[in-house]
Amino acid sequence: MKLEVLHVPDCPNLAPMLQRLTEASDLPVTTRLIETDANAAEFGMAGSPTLLIDGVDPFAAGDDCGCGCGVSCRLYRDRDGRIVPAPSVEQLRAAIGAAGQPHDTTAPGEVLSAWRTRALPLDPTEKAVQQAILRAFATTGRPPTPGDLDALTADSGRGTTEILTALHDVDAIQLAANGDIALAYPFSATPTRHRVRIDDRVDIYAMCAIDALGIAAMLDQDTRIESFDVTTGDQVTVTTTAGRAVWEPVGAVVFVGAHAGGGPSADCCCDYLNFFACNAAAQAWTTEHPQVPGQILNQAEAEELGNRLFGHLLTTA
Repeated sequence: MKLEVLHVPDCPNLAPMLQRLTEASDLPVTTRLIETDANAAEFGMAGSPTLLIDGVDPFAAGDDCGCGCGVSCRLYRDRDGRIVPAPSVEQLRAAIGAAGQPHDTTAPGEVLSAWRTRALPLDPTEKAVQQAILRAFATTGRPPTPGDLDALTADSGRGTTEILTALHDVDAIQLAANGDIALAYPFSATPTRHRVRIDDRVDIYAMCAIDALGIAAMLDQDTRIESFDVTTGDQVTVTTTAGRAVWEPVGAVVFVGAHAGGGPSADCCCDYLNFFACNAAAQAWTTEHPQVPGQILNQAEAEELGNRLFGHLLTTA
């Protein structure tokens, strides 16, 4: 593994970067002096100092947040979102460790997509009950009680409890210990980070960022998502009107982390599917959490994934 630090002449933050790299790893570190914007673009220096690991900037900010290539000074964010002159020893150690792992070539969201596909009920009564639960969430902001579903299950030869348990077992819904409906993807009966206003009349919570993005397509209604960047606390909103989404901030992205198996997605991945105010914040979070596999999705990718997972759930076919 090759570690190289690009810097401008007399960069005051070069010394702390090199010192922290020494503490983070025993790998040799080379430096390269950059004196022109052309050289910065050629070698990939997004401000001074820039660390390259095998030629890749692990703290790449992207075009939507932070500076582009050039001979300007570069600043970083620590794990609390504060501006610092160089990454911490822990951030550098995590970046070096992550760079040593095999690269994930899975298409964005494919693990999550496969997971949710397995959760689709095939039995007609189970599908009808799932759709009734989703419609209740969408119209009242709350799940129905098991008793509210008895009319749907009466002629099936199976009790409501049995059908709800079947939906729970395939991870279409999750039941609380008392048998009440705790969630039905994309909806949560309890508060989460992602609040969604439906058609300017009903407020509901979504299980994760992708679930929130899929609600407008599922219901064919306008929505407004209010969430926040977990690294900075900055608000992120997505307003969908007539199928067109407007994001604020304009550079916001979504991180999708999903383990292939290991229990219901509510337990294993929903907490890792979050909005970030910009690509740099998402990159910083992934660097701090190398144990969480996943991908950063741009807005178009995130919207497409949400629509693909949930847009068809209320169709009758």
